[in-house]
This record gives sequence, structure tokens and C-alpha cells, in this order.
Amino acid sequence: MGQRDRRRRGVFRLVVLVLSLLGALVGGNGSSNHLERPYRNAYATMIYMGTPRDYEFYVATRVMIRSLSKLQVKADLVVIASIDVPLRWVRALEQEDGAKVVRVENLNNPYEHQSNFNRRFKLTLNKLYAWSLVDYDRVVMLDSDNLFLHKTDELFQCGQFCAVFINPCIFHTGLFVLQPSKEVFKNMVHELEIGRDNPDGADQGFIGSYFPDLLDQPMFRPPLNGSILDGTYRLPLGYQMDASYYYLKLRWSIPCGPNSVITFPSAPWLKPWYWWSWPVLPLGLSWHEQRRQTLGYAAEMPMVLIQSVIYVGLIAMTRLARPNISKLCYRRADKNISFLHTTVKIIAIWSILAPYIVPVLLIPRTIHPLLGWTLYLLGSFSLSTIAINAFLLPMLWALVPWLGIFGALLVMAFPLYSDGIVRALAVFSYAFCCAPIAWVSLMKVLTSLHVTLEREAFLPRLGESLEPSGFNKLY
Repeated sequence: MGQRDRRRRGVFRLVVLVLSLLGALVGGNGSSNHLERPYRNAYATMIYMGTPRDYEFYVATRVMIRSLSKLQVKADLVVIASIDVPLRWVRALEQEDGAKVVRVENLNNPYEHQSNFNRRFKLTLNKLYAWSLVDYDRVVMLDSDNLFLHKTDELFQCGQFCAVFINPCIFHTGLFVLQPSKEVFKNMVHELEIGRDNPDGADQGFIGSYFPDLLDQPMFRPPLNGSILDGTYRLPLGYQMDASYYYLKLRWSIPCGPNSVITFPSAPWLKPWYWWSWPVLPLGLSWHEQRRQTLGYAAEMPMVLIQSVIYVGLIAMTRLARPNISKLCYRRADKNISFLHTTVKIIAIWSILAPYIVPVLLIPRTIHPLLGWTLYLLGSFSLSTIAINAFLLPMLWALVPWLGIFGALLVMAFPLYSDGIVRALAVFSYAFCCAPIAWVSLMKVLTSLHVTLEREAFLPRLGESLEPSGFNKLY
């Protein structure tokens, strides 16, 4: 009996072990499917440190990764990250966004001493690491400012190198397809070391010189049978629709390609993730809508709420306290009054201008434009009330810049323009009509400031000599 019981217990343990292994496999596939997908292709992008906009590009990378996941692309999502990227960013990309992060050393840029070199592109040559991802058959390399409208998995059928010409003669490296190869990667690094000709000192110029004959290659057409092509191809423009094409007609009309990807090769401070980019550039709202549906704005909301409370508090305090700068000042001698006049004038001018500058520096840069502009208008109004009450300025004339900015936003955001030309004419017409009003308001404010300072014995009348006196008569 004892031997039979031991056999039964042994069989039971074996069954439990097998069931546990099966459960672990099933559970593991369900919980980490986004990390262990058996895909042979990948969408890749890169992040690195060393620019004033590192955090903004990190947010943009996360939004693009999540948008690709939402499109259910059949490929791995890879982020090529320099070793100095913060570990918390790496963990967020891996654990929250489902990306595979590849840590790399920054490639040395031998072109940084060129006369036309732009330092913000110093580390863009890290993009060459895409050729080292030899675990994949094809890689679509992306800049983080791409906005995906549709899935583009057909790009994995392209050849050894494929790119889009958004410039008639120069292809764009914001999106290109490549076949990873250790040999090609080593050769590229060697070309860097010997100083291969590079017109701009960045990835665009280097890769362009490495594939100089792409313009002569045929246009990519994905085979219907799903086969993979060999060779190099030009990609249709629909895979890299320059946002500037949209602003002319306020709609997309790209005749070639599937109109799948929008790119924003604009000035760095007008990238779509900045709250001030809309409504100056209408497509900024499209990018933020994609962020709202994927990453959200939880990281920025505490700062938005704190600033809102502070601004509302400032409005309440200035209305209740009604501070007057004249109550804080007195004059004693002629030798001090000139310095005092100059100081008060500088403070007054700065107090009038600061409300339109300070909020821009404080608002989180990547917040949604509707929240950003609302917070800006609230902040500029609250700070303006301090100057208005302190220097007894006429409120309506002092708030003309605030009203002008609000009106400009309405004009630019109007949704029914027939095309971009009509929109631009409307903006110019509004500015032309507002210019005289702005000038009159400036004169009114300066006159009011002059009268206030004169009345409070800060600014003597023309022709009067300053006589030494004691405290201001108000005291």
C-alpha cells in the first residue's frame, strides 16, 4: 500500500506540474504578448539626450509608439536609445508602451565643425544603428514627429532601402525602409571615420550621400501576393505627407500613395506637440487628439491645476487689495528723484509686458492646445490686473493686447475657410485692422502712466524745477 500511495502521489505531482507549466505558458502569452511577439519586422525610432527639447521628443516618441500599437501593426516596436536616456523613460517605454528598447553608445559626429552645422542634429547619426537590428528582415525607421493615419505594414515588402522624396531632389530620412545588415552598418561607421561627404552634417546628408542614386529607382508598389522585393525603391509621397502641403488647401490631396503618414519637418518650436502650435498650424490639434486617445495628459495636469489656482488667486487679491504703487514711495532729495523716475518707468513697462511672456515660460509645453491657451489667457489676464491696479491704468486700453490675442486665436481657429490662402488673408486683414487700435491703446496707457506718476510727484511737469521736500503729501 505504501508503494502504491507513493506512486499515486508521484503521478499527482507530475499532473500538477504539467498543468502549472501549461498555465504559465498561457498566462505568459496573455500578459507579455506585446514584449515577446515573434515578428520578423519592426518599426524603429530613436531618442537621445543633449538638446533643450529632450522631454518633448520623449513624449512624441511615446505617442507614436502607442498610435502604432493602436493600429495593431504586425511588427515589433523598437526604440534605439542612447545610454544616457533616463532609466525611468526606458522603463515607461518598455513596460507601459510595449516597446523594445535597444541601448547604444552615441556615434561620434565628425561634421560638427562644418560651417553650416546645426548642433541640434549632432546625435542624429545614431539613426544608423537601425542597420544593426539584424534580428529583423525589414525595419521602418521613423522620426518621432510622424503622425500615422493608417497602418503601413505593406512597407515591409519593400527592398533593401526605400525612402520618400518630399523634396524634388533629396529624399527625406523621417521615414525609410531598410534591410538590416552588419556589413552595411560597419561600412557606414567606417565612412563616418574617414569623413564621407555630408552636406548638412546630420543623418539626412549622410544617408543621402550613401544612397545617391535613389532618385533613378522605380516607385514602390507592394506586390499583391505579399512577396518581398529586392533592390532600392522610391516610396510614394503618401507615406511622408509634409504638413505644409495641407496648409495650402486645408485638406489632403496627395495623388500618389495611400495618404498614411504625416510628417512635420518644420521649425523646431512649431512641432505639433507644443500647445502654441495650434491654431497657428491647424494640424497640431490632430496630433494632440492622437495623444489624447493614447498617452493622455496625466503628467501635465497637476501643474495646470496649480497654475490655475494661483492665477485665480491673483485676480481675487488684486481686486480686493487694489495695490497702488504711489502708496509705497516717497522722495527725499533731487539726486534720488531721477533714479526713482527711471526705476518706476522700467517697472511699469515690464509690468505691462510681463503678463504676455511669463505664462509661456510656465505652462507645460506639451499640454493640449485648448488647455494651454486657456491657461495662457487666464495667466496673462491675472498678471495684467496687477499692473492695472498698481499704476491706475485704464483697464480697457491696458487689456487691448489680451483682447487682440484672443481675437487672433478665433480668426485662426475658424473652421470654415475654403483654403489656406483665404485663411492667411483673414489673419493679415485682422492684424491690419488691429494695428491702429493697438497704437491708440499704447498711447492711452503711456499717457495714463505719465499722469499717474506726475500726480503722485514722481514725474515733474515740464519746466518745473525739483525742490527738496520731505515725505509725499499723502503721508
